[in-house]
Amino acid sequence: MPGRVKTRLSPPYSPAEAAALAEAALRDSVRAVAATPATQRVLALDGLPGRWLPPGFVVVPQRGAGLDERLAAAFTDAHRLRPDPVVLIGMDTPQVTPALLGEAGRALERHDAVYGPAADGGFWLLGLRRPDPALLLGVPMSHPETGKHQLDRLERAGLDVHHLPELTDVDTAADAATVAADAPSSHFAATLRELGR
Repeated sequence: MPGRVKTRLSPPYSPAEAAALAEAALRDSVRAVAATPATQRVLALDGLPGRWLPPGFVVVPQRGAGLDERLAAAFTDAHRLRPDPVVLIGMDTPQVTPALLGEAGRALERHDAVYGPAADGGFWLLGLRRPDPALLLGVPMSHPETGKHQLDRLERAGLDVHHLPELTDVDTAADAATVAADAPSSHFAATLRELGR
């Protein structure tokens, strides 16, 4: 919804344009998830799904006040539906590929956790063989060292962590240009081109 998503893209983009970019990023993210082998696909959503959601997803409501609570709840809800390892991504990395997601899933056969760092200091993916809310609750989110704090939490818990490549989250207009260049055939890149920036 304009004014509620991707607010750091305004300016230079209007709230409606930022919302269009967010929808395109979400469309690319769910497309990558849909193309990745999985025992289940769960979307934790604040609101109702749109035409961008392909078939085969279970939709659960986002729960919690802060992002740490919402992430912990998403892990808990997905694991409750099917007690398998869980790989969680957001919609900020529309350049994500089924190959990267497949690597994350396979890594959880041999490792306790899988971690994908983001260029802004956060993380774009977190996978847990045995989800535990305590691994996320209280980790400071949307902070330049969020990823470091999250990785420290995993390592202090004694988990064996597999690392994925760093990706760029879409937070700013410069990030949007970088991500579109990395994934020129994505919905995100097409939407950015349509906006003419």
